[in-house]
Amino acid sequence: MSYADGLLSHDERVLHREKQHWFVFVWGARYTLLAIILGGLMFFLRERLSPDQKAGPLDDILGWVAAVLALAGMAVFAWTVLRYLNQEYVVTNRRVLQVAGVLNKTSMDSSLEKINDARLSQSVFGRMFDFGDLDILTAADTGVDRFRMLRGPIRFKRAMLDAKHEYEQDIVGGDRTPSPPLRAAPSMAPAPTEISSGGAMAGTGFDETAATARPGGPPRSATTADELTRTLASLADLRDRGAISAEEFDRKKADLLSRL
Repeated sequence: MSYADGLLSHDERVLHREKQHWFVFVWGARYTLLAIILGGLMFFLRERLSPDQKAGPLDDILGWVAAVLALAGMAVFAWTVLRYLNQEYVVTNRRVLQVAGVLNKTSMDSSLEKINDARLSQSVFGRMFDFGDLDILTAADTGVDRFRMLRGPIRFKRAMLDAKHEYEQDIVGGDRTPSPPLRAAPSMAPAPTEISSGGAMAGTGFDETAATARPGGPPRSATTADELTRTLASLADLRDRGAISAEEFDRKKADLLSRL
């Protein structure tokens, strides 16, 4: 079991799992490759020394420098491999999780309901070898999580959007208000309403008398009407984006109005 699996909460399941692309070794181990090349060059120069030079201190210096460069390069490359094996990007039915670290572990996660946008950047080489940088923008002011050189970034982004859609569907089935959609358009102010002589708000079917008093229960405050308006607006937005059908919207609307 990976470290990310141990961070899952009750009833949380993994929907997609990904790692960095193998091309990260070419970029991350560039100094390692340089050290190994220099070490090999030192060994080559050592073999080219004359018999008199091989008997002197220059032969020993070149040998030690070559050995240190070669061993240091291999050690850094082994550490890069361990970091690669321990870094993981996971999409669950509740959040997006990033785990890194070999000895000291670091985990960062973003809840699906707070993800507002996802920006994918792919270079020409990234499209050829199927890797890219994925920036996840959350509701926080500085909430940007960058997944660098992610393998299969399009599949990962699609899995994340599908998980967010499924999460919003679960919210609609419950009593919670759904989060803002990805690339949400600015919300429009509600149209002004008029109160008719019978005490009902025109165009909504909302009865002011029913909102302030109910048999067998405490009077309802004006805040309830505001919450109802916001919930209906969120449901209408989901309906317009195709997240829910018109029949589901009508059923949910009727259920909310019946609670007044």
